[in-house]
Order: sequence, then structure tokens, then C-alpha cells
Amino acid sequence: MWSVLGGLLSAAKPSKGGRLETRTARVGATDYAYQVHVPASVKDSPPVIVFLHGIGQRGAGGFLPESGAAGALVRGYLSKVPAVVLLPQCRAGSYWSDPFMDEMVMSALSQTESEFEADQERLYLTGVSMGGYGVWHLASRHAGRFAALVSVCGGVQGRDDTRFKETAERVGKTPAWLFHGADDRVVSVEESRRMTAALKAVGGNVKYSEYPGVGHAVWTQVFAERGLMPWLLSQRLAPSP
Repeated sequence: MWSVLGGLLSAAKPSKGGRLETRTARVGATDYAYQVHVPASVKDSPPVIVFLHGIGQRGAGGFLPESGAAGALVRGYLSKVPAVVLLPQCRAGSYWSDPFMDEMVMSALSQTESEFEADQERLYLTGVSMGGYGVWHLASRHAGRFAALVSVCGGVQGRDDTRFKETAERVGKTPAWLFHGADDRVVSVEESRRMTAALKAVGGNVKYSEYPGVGHAVWTQVFAERGLMPWLLSQRLAPSP
């Protein structure tokens, strides 16, 4: 997972330090822990990047270590990005598309926006594997909320082939960059291929990077995409009328 984070954040200019903290979001009568990485110097109206983890990081209490050598490694990765990074955690046995997980992520995002007086035109949604599925779920359910999307070896839930078309129509022209390994045996590369085609069919703003001979661990190639973070942070929602 640290490699995934490093891949998403590697192209950013490093800041000094920063802190990883735990917060809670309440859904119904249940409190859910989430983490947030705050740059050492938080500028006025910072952007926020939401990162949805994969299936192996499900649990409670936060999926990234906050102390020790591992915590220092995590902060080293996260300190490279000039944005607040929101790191929700999906509960064991659940998926990002579950209603209470959807509500938790959006509640945590609203709290993060308020706490750091975030730039509402620069909220970004990223995810890997199960988190990549979560990107398409949340982006389609909350159309117009995010300025850009990054899906790494993700897909669209459902068996009906119309799922790609329906998701693309909801996502619309939101800028999106998809990544997938051509030899992925965990999540079929057809998921990203078909999502890309569906977005193009509705006139979407989409980029797709596919890597021959690469399996599910495509984040090594994502790490090499030096243009990813500059591209992501350059996207903005149109200001509200």
C-alpha cells in the first residue's frame, strides 16, 4: 500500500514534515475512524485528495501506521504532496459502495473541507483496486463533487454491460485518468478499457494508461508517471454561479 501511495504522490514537490492524524465520522450511531495527512504548512484553501485503499486494508482504527519507522515512511510519502490527503478506512467485510461506507466517506470529506477551509473547486478522488471500484461508485453517486478522478486497477460493479454506460453518463466530463496492467488476474483489464470507452462515447475528458506484461501491481508503473500529480492538482471544478 505504501508503494501505491508513493506512486500517486511521487511527482509532487516535497514539503517539509507534515502530520498524520486520526479523526472520526459518525454514520447513524456508529463512529468510523479515518485519517488525514496535513502538510507542514497548510496554505489558505488547500486542495483535498481522497484516497480509497484496496481490499487488504479493510478494518477499523485507521489503515496507516502513525508512529515508528513505518509511520515515518508513510509521512515521507505523504509529505510530497501540497494538499490535505484524506484516508478513510473501509470496514472489514464491507465495500466502498455499501451505503454506510459511502456516507462515511462523504461525511469525512465534508468535515475535512470545513476543518481546513478547503478549496471546494479542488477536491480529488483516487483509489486502487477495490478503491478504484469505489472511485466510480462515489463519482457517479456524487456527480459534480470532484474536480478529477484517478482509478488504479479498478472497475465498475455489476454484471449488466450497461453499467459502464450508466456510470459514464453520471460522471460526464469530470477529468479522469485510469491505470491498469494488461495481465491483471485480479481485476480484469477489460474493466478499465470499457470504462474508458464509455467515457469517450459520452464526450468525457479521459486519459488511459495500460501496461503490457504487468499484473495487478500496476502501481510500480503509476510511480513512473511523473505527470500524474501535476495533472491532478491542475484540475478545477467550474465555480458555482
